[in-house]
Amino acid sequence: MCDDLTNKDAEAYFLSRGMSRRDFGKVGLGAALAMMLPLSATAQDVVEANVMVETPDGEADCYFVHPAKGRHAAVIMWPDIFGMRPAFRQMGKRLAQSGYAVLVVNPYYRTMKGQLVPNDVAVIDPELKQKIFPKAREQARTLSPQTCVTDGRAFVKFLDQQPAVATDRQVGTMGYCMTGSYTFRLAADMPERIGAGASFHGGGLVTDKPDSPHLLIPEIKAGFLVAIAENDDERDPKAKIVLREAFDSAGVTADVEVYEGTLHGWCPPDSAVYNQAQAERAWREALTLFERNLA
Repeated sequence: MCDDLTNKDAEAYFLSRGMSRRDFGKVGLGAALAMMLPLSATAQDVVEANVMVETPDGEADCYFVHPAKGRHAAVIMWPDIFGMRPAFRQMGKRLAQSGYAVLVVNPYYRTMKGQLVPNDVAVIDPELKQKIFPKAREQARTLSPQTCVTDGRAFVKFLDQQPAVATDRQVGTMGYCMTGSYTFRLAADMPERIGAGASFHGGGLVTDKPDSPHLLIPEIKAGFLVAIAENDDERDPKAKIVLREAFDSAGVTADVEVYEGTLHGWCPPDSAVYNQAQAERAWREALTLFERNLA
């Protein structure tokens, strides 16, 4: 999970690549993200909007994007500890171009509207990370397993009210870093509505606490993808075994895999440890999961 140790790993990796935010700035944020997130030849035209979603605790500012025509399975995308920002909007848009109605959410809406990462940032380098990480950690502490569930229910309710959403198809969830666990919690809370969950370098999936996400697996009916960073696995090599055994015991179809050569946070394209080859492979696995389980 994202902490001081993974931050040190990220800084060393970033510096080893000899890159800086200026390198990305030379081509512009949009172009940089587009190069890192290749567009499919079958990409659909999409409609996108900033929306406010009512929850029991207020209004969450979110980004909603969906194909311009038809009704489609919905997917909730929870960002990592650095919250809503251009990279996740781009990822949400890319998923919509593959045929899904996607809601990218701001998990910190109770205490902060908008975003921690400036709009013109194409990579969260060590300098910026050092500056914003304390605030991000402070915001993360305002959340809990219960807020995940109450927010998730509200997001599903919002999606089910949208003309672009096919309510006869199940909903998917995607979580990164700290929100990897959110996919477990919502799938367990709404087993009849959530059909697929994907956790990317998710933190705290197996703990010794009574509310550990892995203990919820018997309540889950959704298919799952758990994509684990190699350095996360090195720190807790037993976690993947516990997860596999729990999924197998519950009869839940799941792919639990350590992605070779990756560091915690490797999936978002603005991450200092972005690993394009492995991020693309994880993305393809997520699309396969959604195609299979949200049909």
